[in-house]
Amino acid sequence: MPRVLSIVLAGGEGKRLMPLTADRAKPAVPFGGNYRLIDFALSNVVNSRYRQVVVLTQYKSHSLDRHVTITWRLSSMLNDYVIPVPAQQRVGKRWFLGSADAIFQSLNLVRDESPDYVVVVGADHVYRMDFSQMVAAHIESGASATVAAIRQPIDLASQFGVIDVHPDDPRRIREFLEKPSEPNGLPDAPHEVLASMGNYVFTADALVDAVTVDAADPASSHDMGGDIVPWFVERGEACAYDFRDNTVPGSTDRDRDYWRDVGTIDSYYDAHMDLISVHPVFNLYNELWPIFTNTSASLPPAKFIHSDEGRVGTAVNSMVSAGAVISGSSVDHSVVAPNVQVHSWAQVSGSVLMQNVSIGRGARVHRAIIDKNVVVPEGMTIGVDREHDKARGLFVTESGIVVIGKDQVLTA
Repeated sequence: MPRVLSIVLAGGEGKRLMPLTADRAKPAVPFGGNYRLIDFALSNVVNSRYRQVVVLTQYKSHSLDRHVTITWRLSSMLNDYVIPVPAQQRVGKRWFLGSADAIFQSLNLVRDESPDYVVVVGADHVYRMDFSQMVAAHIESGASATVAAIRQPIDLASQFGVIDVHPDDPRRIREFLEKPSEPNGLPDAPHEVLASMGNYVFTADALVDAVTVDAADPASSHDMGGDIVPWFVERGEACAYDFRDNTVPGSTDRDRDYWRDVGTIDSYYDAHMDLISVHPVFNLYNELWPIFTNTSASLPPAKFIHSDEGRVGTAVNSMVSAGAVISGSSVDHSVVAPNVQVHSWAQVSGSVLMQNVSIGRGARVHRAIIDKNVVVPEGMTIGVDREHDKARGLFVTESGIVVIGKDQVLTA
C-alpha cells in the first residue's frame, strides 16, 4: 500500500453564498439537515481508506475547526487522524495567499508524514468518490499530477476550468483552460468537455517542488488550478482522471456521476432539492458509502402532532431531522434540520430550514433558505411576494429564493 496523505483545502470565504457565509467559512455551511459541506469531502477521503488527513482552514474558521475537532475523531492508536490546521504564518508575516500557498506554508505536515502521494481535495462540493481508484490510476499513468474531471456539456464550458486532452491519449492533459468560450470537445464525445472537479493526486516530491517554485514567483496567484496544474501541464507531467470511471459501492445509475459545486445560493438550493425526490438524484441513504457527521444522538426523534380538521402535522417529499416538531402544520418538498419547530397552521414548501428555526403559527414560507436560530413571527409570509420581501430588506436571488441569515431578527 502506498503512503498517502490527504489535504483538504477548507479556507474558502464563499462570497457568493452570502449571507450563509457571513459568520462562517464556506465548508462549514450546513447542508442536508444534519451535515456540513466539509463532511462530504472528509467522508470520501475516509471511506477511501485514507486516514491521515489535514484540513487547512483560514476564513472565519471557528465553527469549522470546532466541527472537525468534535466530529472527526479517528483512532490515534493506528495513527489515524483528521486535524484542522489554521494559517500559522510559518514562512512569513502573511496568511494564505491562495490554495497553493496554503500547501506551501504547510509543507511541514508533508515532511512529517513522508507520504509517497498526496491527495488534495476541496471542501465545498457535494458528491461521492473513491479516491483510492484515482490514486491507482495516477500511479499507473506515471504522471506527477492527476486532475479529477467530470464530463459537462460543451455549452457550459465557460463556467468551469476545462481540461483539454491529447487526441491520441485521452488521459494526458494538453492544456488547462480557465472558463473557455470555444473549447474543443472530447475525442470520444465532441459535445462534452472535461471540467476540473478541484480534486488532485500528486506524487509527493513533485508537489513539494511545484509549490516551492510557485511561492517564489511574485507574478503567481498561488492557486492550485490556476498555477500549479498548468505548471505540470507545461512539463507534460499532468493527467486527467475521468470521474465516469469511478465506481462507489452502493451507487446507482441515477446518482453515480453526481457532483455539484454549491458555490452560489441557487446551486446550493438546487442541490437540496436533489435530495428529496422519491428516487433521489443524490442518495444520502447509501449505507455502503456513508456520509459521516455529528449525528446528534442526544436529540429525540422527530415528532408530528395534531390531527384536528385543518390542523394536521404532516411532511411529504421532505427530509425531517431529529428533534424537529411539526405541530399541526404542513411541510412539503423541504429539508428540515434538527430542533426545528413548525407551529400550527404554518405552511412550509420548497424550503431549507436550518437548526433551531421556529416557524410561527399561520406563517407561510416558500422557496426560502432560513439559517440557524431564526424565528419567523406568527402570520408572516416569506417567499410568497418577491417585491414585498425585497421591500422588507430581505435577501432575494434573481430566481426568487429568499435567504434569511443566521440569527437574523424578523419583525412582523
